Amino acid sequence: MKNIFVFGLDDFDLAQMQSLRAADQYCFHELYRHEDIKGGEEFPVESLLAGAQQRLSNFPGTIDAIVGYWDFPVSTMLPLLRKPYGLPSATFESVLKCEHKYWSRVIQRQSIPEAVPDFCAVDPFADNPRQQISLDYPFWIKPIKSASSHLGFKVHNDAEFDHAIEQIRGNIFRYGDPFNYLLQFAELPAEIAVIDGNHCIAEQIISRGRQCTLEGYVYNRQVHVYGTVDSIREGRHRSSFSRYQYPSTLPRQIQQRMIDLARRVLHDIDYDNAPFNMEFYWDRRHDQIYLLEINTRISKSHCPLFYRVDGAYHHQVNIELALGRLPEFPYRQGQYKLAAKFMWREYTNARVRGVHTPETLARICQQIPSAEIQLHVHDGMVLSDLKDQDSYSYEVAVIFLAANSQKALLEKYRTCKESMHLELEPVN
Repeated sequence: MKNIFVFGLDDFDLAQMQSLRAADQYCFHELYRHEDIKGGEEFPVESLLAGAQQRLSNFPGTIDAIVGYWDFPVSTMLPLLRKPYGLPSATFESVLKCEHKYWSRVIQRQSIPEAVPDFCAVDPFADNPRQQISLDYPFWIKPIKSASSHLGFKVHNDAEFDHAIEQIRGNIFRYGDPFNYLLQFAELPAEIAVIDGNHCIAEQIISRGRQCTLEGYVYNRQVHVYGTVDSIREGRHRSSFSRYQYPSTLPRQIQQRMIDLARRVLHDIDYDNAPFNMEFYWDRRHDQIYLLEINTRISKSHCPLFYRVDGAYHHQVNIELALGRLPEFPYRQGQYKLAAKFMWREYTNARVRGVHTPETLARICQQIPSAEIQLHVHDGMVLSDLKDQDSYSYEVAVIFLAANSQKALLEKYRTCKESMHLELEPVN
């Protein structure tokens, strides 16, 4: 029996892991619940790290693997927790080379310059941050450490830039300060050390065209990609995700070019023995591919999609890598031809009414085959109270669905939303 510690465990993903092939050979242990990780306005990384180390040292049995599937701080801390036990893992520095947005762009510019937009570092607390910008409007500005597009702004002029800087100054510390605490455990190049977690990066706009994500892993320095997921955006700035859909409908040769780019940059980062997902844009008009970002984890959002189409949750990849094994993952052995994670978004603030009980939501899922609903709101809640939203929308719920045609998939989504009967009262 293998003892597998899950950093940031939640019931939804535990059920998926317990259904995996060979799950009867695994004993899953909680190394903090996911709700324990996000402590108030900041992530308590110092106490989380010390507490996790203590729990592991007190464990009387063997520690065979430590896994996680969440963004910061989980993905960032995993190498620090694994190292004392000699467990398979990417190095801490290689993870930072992916997660520190500015450092990552510097390396990407050296490795795959043809796929990297213009960018520059920005200190939002400088007397005149605009003087540091080397790009023309419009451009994106975002913290060098965040998640889910938190504090990311598309700015077209000085007024929008000033608004973005005001918002960033007031909220960047939520990710910036705990990220800075973890940076002390790495040896950083001098030019990177001065760009800490409370800095930003400004980037040339690359949101034209189609976006997708490669899901893969590196094992013994060999890069493997087992799936490509399309990312469909919506909203005024095309900045908010409306759904992730698998498998991708991008031309196979375009996907292969992306895989080749992924191999080059991961080799130069020296990333090994760990999963990744990598987001790309393809500008069809100019046949230009851009790398958006590298994540040092599986995407938990994609797990149900792989299960419905390929026949297994890709937690399987995550766990087998953490145990030091070459993953074996099925292909097109699922029940459906396509699957999606829909993100129900609202673009104005509102108070929520008419929220169903978990029992009622379960009945809706029973009536709509393949449906799984995760509701983020409760009765009487104001949408602006939701944490870690992007700068332009509020995510009310996520709905996982699968079907054998595009038309059937979208019809299922409409039926789900109508069945939930949520009322949204405008709030001034």
